[in-house]
Amino acid sequence: MTENFDTSQRRAVALRTQLLAHAQNYYVLDAPQIPDAEYDKLFQELQDIEAAHPELLTPDSPTQRVIGEVLDGFATVRHAVAMLSIRTETDTESSGAINFDARVRKELKLTELDAPVEYAAELKFDGLAINLRSEQGVLVQAATRGDGETGEDVTQNMRTIAQVPQRLRGVSAEVLEVRGEVYIARADFDALNERQRALIAAGAKNEKTFVNPRNAAAGAVRQLDPAIAAKRPLSFFAYGLGDVQGWNIPPTHSALLDALSAIGLPVCTDR
Repeated sequence: MTENFDTSQRRAVALRTQLLAHAQNYYVLDAPQIPDAEYDKLFQELQDIEAAHPELLTPDSPTQRVIGEVLDGFATVRHAVAMLSIRTETDTESSGAINFDARVRKELKLTELDAPVEYAAELKFDGLAINLRSEQGVLVQAATRGDGETGEDVTQNMRTIAQVPQRLRGVSAEVLEVRGEVYIARADFDALNERQRALIAAGAKNEKTFVNPRNAAAGAVRQLDPAIAAKRPLSFFAYGLGDVQGWNIPPTHSALLDALSAIGLPVCTDR
């Protein structure tokens, strides 16, 4: 029996490693290495092993990306590091860039003799800001921005998003909070509304089309029933950090995005 258990344990570890790698290739790199049917076969094998040996189940297992029970309400989360909003720049002419650079140099206490400031620019995603907290590399909590100091615990809903890894690759830091945006891509939004219109035409009650992708994404994340969030085509992009303990923070923003991508998180490549 011990030999069978040891074999199952080794196989479970191997399957988790394979499935996490394939999920990274599929959802983050957009470069799947195996057919969906083969992935499903590996996933089912892992489910069978964990069902036969519940003690082998781990929090970061791909099988734990499941829909939980309906919540009565969201618990509040006090952010260890405040989640600040981005200042909107209304001057899109060259003068706006010049004035922005002047403010940055003043904040950094730089003089005209100092070297120019290097900037990293990326797309602005219109969705809902989220803080993902991992401990020893395992996702333990996801929270909305809220008022910047206190947000809502939406962990169950975030676990339904395939692009959000249950375990970060190669990360053993005591705490690593990654911040990003949950959004719905325009093509996915259009397809979602097409499905909604079809349901309405078929006589479905309590169905409606959505006004814009941002509202649809934000509404899905804040649903008390994770099953509703799971039905929305939600995506995620990482772009920053919150509380960090035991992880080397890269020296530049561009390097940070590269580091986040390396540990399994989707980031903006248009930069």
